[in-house]
Amino acid sequence: MADVISEYQKWKQQGDNLKTQAKQAMESRFRELLTEAASIAEEYRADFGGPLKPPASITAFRYKASAKTKAKKAAKPAAKAPESTRPEPKEQKPDPKIAGLQKRLATAKKKLDDAKAAGTPTRKIEDSIYEIEDELRLAGQSA
Repeated sequence: MADVISEYQKWKQQGDNLKTQAKQAMESRFRELLTEAASIAEEYRADFGGPLKPPASITAFRYKASAKTKAKKAAKPAAKAPESTRPEPKEQKPDPKIAGLQKRLATAKKKLDDAKAAGTPTRKIEDSIYEIEDELRLAGQSA
């Protein structure tokens, strides 16, 4: 009877070890695939000027590629320059695309308020506001 119990405990321990190894392998593979997908999406955006859309089944994945890649590129030359000789950061001009989208958003929100006050249907206006906000998020990632 003791042999059966000890064999079962050994088997259970081996199963736990295998489960841990499989978990680590899956996590590692997942990270590799995400990294590869992110680099492909960034290359697509750089080459074709637009975001690469994920399949319809993936609805919750969010990735901010541009902020990290530009920060890394900017960090390399800055690390070589001594602290005292670094130039002062220049004021960046607002991106005209983002400014245009913000104007469109303000106009759409005003139309929404007017439509609500008039009691007319607002679904189409709400959809356009959502689309403009989505474009702003995407433009903010690429800027």
